[in-house]
Amino acid sequence: MIRATEAHGCAPERAPGQESLNLYAESSAVLAWLLGEPGAAAVRKALAKATRIVASDLTLVECDRVLIRAQTLGDLREADGATLRGLLNSAAAHWNLLHVDRPVVERARQPFPGEPVRTMDAVHLASALVVGAALSDLVVLSLDARIRGAARQLGLRLAPA
Repeated sequence: MIRATEAHGCAPERAPGQESLNLYAESSAVLAWLLGEPGAAAVRKALAKATRIVASDLTLVECDRVLIRAQTLGDLREADGATLRGLLNSAAAHWNLLHVDRPVVERARQPFPGEPVRTMDAVHLASALVVGAALSDLVVLSLDARIRGAARQLGLRLAPA
């Protein structure tokens, strides 16, 4: 059964003077939104309020892999998986995608607060730091306790709050 919501993560039009919200969308939050997992309502609300959404290529890869794995294990019907991938692709078409390139890799190879940090988490944290260097008001949208803990120690703002 499909559990995806109708929110597509597209930034709505903003009135002049309205507060902007720049989000880095990490995989745990995107998957909660897609699969209707706990926390999905808060993620959906943050995505709907966002002026700009940035996600790493890694976010898309991780989300697709979870959907493919669920299909393979029989936890998700093929048609539902295709629908959810379509929702993900539709939303991502409106996001700014960050490639896992040299600055991200170089930062991910360095220590983080709260080590040990898993490899993919390090790539997400490094991505958020790279984006945060360009967008000082960046908020990391994540439901993963380890990423949230390290992000907090790095001085990054978090959503849901």
